[in-house]
Amino acid sequence: MKTDMTVFEAIEQRRAIKHYDPAHRMTDAETRQLLELAMKTPTAFNIQHWRFVVVSDPALRQQIRAVAWDQAQVTDASLLVILCADFKAWKKNPDRYWQKAPQPVQDFLVPAIGQYYTGREQVERDECMRSCGLAGQTLMLAAKGMGYDSCPMDGFDFEAVAKLIRLPSDHLISFMIAIGKGTKESWPRPGQLGYNEVVIQNQF
Repeated sequence: MKTDMTVFEAIEQRRAIKHYDPAHRMTDAETRQLLELAMKTPTAFNIQHWRFVVVSDPALRQQIRAVAWDQAQVTDASLLVILCADFKAWKKNPDRYWQKAPQPVQDFLVPAIGQYYTGREQVERDECMRSCGLAGQTLMLAAKGMGYDSCPMDGFDFEAVAKLIRLPSDHLISFMIAIGKGTKESWPRPGQLGYNEVVIQNQF
């Protein structure tokens, strides 16, 4: 399913859709295209620590729905992606993140990774959340550009889902996204704040 939608149109039209056609299936090619686009999202030091858990097992989807307030999109959407991050990725063979860069760049940046993250657990976590947020928005806009709807979700028991997907101890879950063929229009935007309240010039 391809559209000629512009980036601006995708941003304007992307909404959190709760109702999906449970009979619809995305092709493997579409799923791969979406995830490869999300993998182009920037990360600090290029450590690419996001990990996308694609839940395709119907039984596992049902188990996740049971710990996600019984929200129908968990099972009905064509795709359920749990956005996780490896918060120790920065020290797992960091040379590979810069292997194609000029040698002087490698010599500067690879040691800098360790210097920046060592002993800074809150920074590790914050970086994971920022990176997953950016990747999630890329994923949702790409889905909209392909003619699909999406719904970002944090309404679930994080510990229960972590157990269900066997999340490694050095990973965390940021949120999850349901993607598929929506069957109901979203509500009108319920209450957008004004430009002058949101946009601050220089200082508060």
